[in-house]
Amino acid sequence: MHRSRFSSLVIDCQTEDLTAAAKFWSQALGKPVKEEDDPKYLLLETRTDEPIILLQKVAHPSRVHLDIESDDVDAEAARLERLGARRLEKIHTWWVMEAPTGHRFCVIRLQRGPLPPTANAWAE
Repeated sequence: MHRSRFSSLVIDCQTEDLTAAAKFWSQALGKPVKEEDDPKYLLLETRTDEPIILLQKVAHPSRVHLDIESDDVDAEAARLERLGARRLEKIHTWWVMEAPTGHRFCVIRLQRGPLPPTANAWAE
């Protein structure tokens, strides 16, 4: 058995100035910008009961995608494949996937510590 939950809203930004993009989204959503160690990423500060909002500098056209966090990334990717999604690329510890509708999303490792009892539990 593995568990998962909706984790993050990722704003992919095809821009040279991620700071300016973060300033816009920070003001639009009322969330302060939190600096990250990697210049490709900026976080907006959210409460622990809200999804993570991450801005990511990308080479492809700007879009928004979802992240699903799991205590077993490969098992969750396999479960989602059985539902009709397909794996596109493994990057570091996560899978970039595509839903049957064409929407991109990622299956990622845990971001906020252990999953709570309210997380989805999936039988293998």
